[in-house]
Amino acid sequence: MRKITFDIETSNLFQDVGSNDPAKLALSVVCIHDSETDKYSSYLEEDLGKLWPILEKTDMLIGYNSDHFDIPLLDKYYPGDLTKIKSLDLLKEIRASLGRRIKLDDIAEATLGKNKTAHGLEAVVWWRNGEKDKVVKYCLEDVKITKELYEYAVKNGHVKYREGTFIKDIKLDPTNWETLVHSSMTHTLPF
Repeated sequence: MRKITFDIETSNLFQDVGSNDPAKLALSVVCIHDSETDKYSSYLEEDLGKLWPILEKTDMLIGYNSDHFDIPLLDKYYPGDLTKIKSLDLLKEIRASLGRRIKLDDIAEATLGKNKTAHGLEAVVWWRNGEKDKVVKYCLEDVKITKELYEYAVKNGHVKYREGTFIKDIKLDPTNWETLVHSSMTHTLPF
């Protein structure tokens, strides 16, 4: 099964566009890990034509808050419909189990013993200051954390979070996560 773990950073904020709709935001970079090649890569808006064939050949997209944020934003740039690809949103799975949302940083710290390298708001400032390399590096780190959390959850059936002084498990059922689902993908290129 070919899995693409991904994350997106934007060049603006919801307050800039006067809406909470992710599709109203502008993309700065998309970073991915491709399970087929075991490589990480990044794509600026002008590089998206190189990303589409990769996504079209994937069996599953893996992200954190990706169904609500990343996919709707990226889909506005894609000439087809990315929602046709199977998606595993770790935040959605956590919320279904725990009944509430938890930040990626909090799950990473309790589960993996590591923190995110920055915050998305900082990435927007970096982008505006022309520090694109910083944004790409930050986005790649989020992809690495998301990939490691996914692998941990598949192996252990849970992730962890801190509640007060206690570290607690969030039970997850990864049984069907890697079940192949054939989609009616709209392709941008002839194959």
